[in-house]
Amino acid sequence: MTTSERAPLSLQLEFLRMMDGGGAAGPFGPRYTIVAGWRVIGGLNSAVLKESLDYVVARHEALRTQVVFADGEAYQRIVPPDAARLTTRKLPETAPEHRERVVEEFLNEVEAEVSITTETPRMRAVLGRFDDHDGVLAIVAHHSLVDGWSMQVLMRDLTACYAARRAGGSPQLPPVRQYRDYVAWQQERADSAAVRKAQEFWRRHLDGARVLPVPNDRPRTPDPYTTGWHRFMLEDGFRTATLAAARQYRSSPFMVLMAAFMVMLRDRTGVTDLVVPTLTTGRDPSWTLDVIGTFYNFMPLRADLSGCRDFADVVATVRASCLATYPNELPFLQVVTEAPELMSAVMDPGAAAVAFQVIQHGVALDGQTVDGLRFDAIRRRVVSTPVGSQIPDGILAELDLHPDGGMFGKVAYTRHMYDEETVTGMVADLRRTLLETVVGRSVAA
Repeated sequence: MTTSERAPLSLQLEFLRMMDGGGAAGPFGPRYTIVAGWRVIGGLNSAVLKESLDYVVARHEALRTQVVFADGEAYQRIVPPDAARLTTRKLPETAPEHRERVVEEFLNEVEAEVSITTETPRMRAVLGRFDDHDGVLAIVAHHSLVDGWSMQVLMRDLTACYAARRAGGSPQLPPVRQYRDYVAWQQERADSAAVRKAQEFWRRHLDGARVLPVPNDRPRTPDPYTTGWHRFMLEDGFRTATLAAARQYRSSPFMVLMAAFMVMLRDRTGVTDLVVPTLTTGRDPSWTLDVIGTFYNFMPLRADLSGCRDFADVVATVRASCLATYPNELPFLQVVTEAPELMSAVMDPGAAAVAFQVIQHGVALDGQTVDGLRFDAIRRRVVSTPVGSQIPDGILAELDLHPDGGMFGKVAYTRHMYDEETVTGMVADLRRTLLETVVGRSVAA
């Protein structure tokens, strides 16, 4: 391919377009990024890493795609491969036992930078080095075209190429399909029986429903804004109690934690018929598991807690909602078409939505060795930052049950509407709710 090619927008990109207020703060602006980091132990060859980044850019079209709005049209423009951007930074000389803090501060610094706009590739890499055998690799990509799952695919292909190049060969990876193939699949099934059945489900399930509005500290304005990230850790007892509760209630950890989150919101707002958005990977059909692109769906989970006598009833209600909802997953634009008033309460200038998710999938190259290099995914983060990767609106809360112990949380909040004190108050309420509903129950049992 020597010239750029055009492809339609996916429904996920159309949803981001609906959320876009224009300007630098929206989901197509320079701060709407996703950042993943890996600690790298061993003698990393920067030149081979750069070659491997170039390979990944050539392999995956999404990394060299621009979203274009011009002359009343909106489309993807796929451009020919270009050199990837790799920069190296010297990290402060620090004793090994203090390096985790430096690593977190380095990642926060990378996230706060404004560097990805309309140029391609839509990703870059920053290598921080303590010395020749201890470093941090941060991958930054534009979140309109790359999601969290994609970062794992990217890293898998990057390290496969790195190992092959170091051995003097070429990576033996299977052919990969592209994001435009997914868009074509999506368009082909737009009026299928499966989609119509799912739309009918959402029409019934969301009848009379409204996404729960959470009052702002300040009214929403069209002015530019930044996103703050409040990070925290809950002791390992929260993780083990959650896993025990999931077994007891024949549920997933997500169902238990969403149930606790809804109890917290009910107690804060007095609302019992709750609709709380969550994010799903959206990786259907299965061949999309190896494709880089933006597939995640904004899914509203509805649970009426008015008849719940105790926490077991709440979990059962949330579980039933999840089991009914997930088989009918659709991109949010197809959902909201069936419930046009769903977002009305959170579009008010004085309120916004709070989305909640739980990390439940594995992370690529966590504790694995490739060509003598050990890669450890950086998930244990507790250093907050006032300026980080952008979210389009409101608040996004996330919990991560770390397999090595502890439950790590982060809350992103748009700073033109919310103060950090409001966020820390919400986290304190969630901790207290978990103690009352999950941890205390586990100890009592």
